[in-house]
Amino acid sequence: MRLHHVQLPMPRGQEAEARRFYGEALGLSEVPKPPSLAGRGGCWFRAFNADAVVAEIHLGIDDPFIPAKKAHPGMVCDSVEEWETLAGRIDSMGYELSWAERETFEGYLRFHARDGFGNRLEIVTPSS
Repeated sequence: MRLHHVQLPMPRGQEAEARRFYGEALGLSEVPKPPSLAGRGGCWFRAFNADAVVAEIHLGIDDPFIPAKKAHPGMVCDSVEEWETLAGRIDSMGYELSWAERETFEGYLRFHARDGFGNRLEIVTPSS
């Protein structure tokens, strides 16, 4: 068994904001939803390593919307440089970013960010 995707909630009609954070800030690629699910709203995003899908996040409409305050996907950057660049891009785009737990996960450096809806994401990189 392996993980296929993580789903996070989003408010109805906010797909442009989802694209701004997950596409522009995180650098994930938006992929079309299957036709049978497209009418529900929301967006799907993937990260690739060459042609292999290495991460997938689905944003689904929650009505009423409540952000995931503690539950979160944990994303991994391959290098400290990639990780710092990503943090800088997220911060420069005005999203909430926290370094409070930078060195609290043995073997990794990490920061937490919140998308435009308040959902929490953890971004890590190996510390050695």
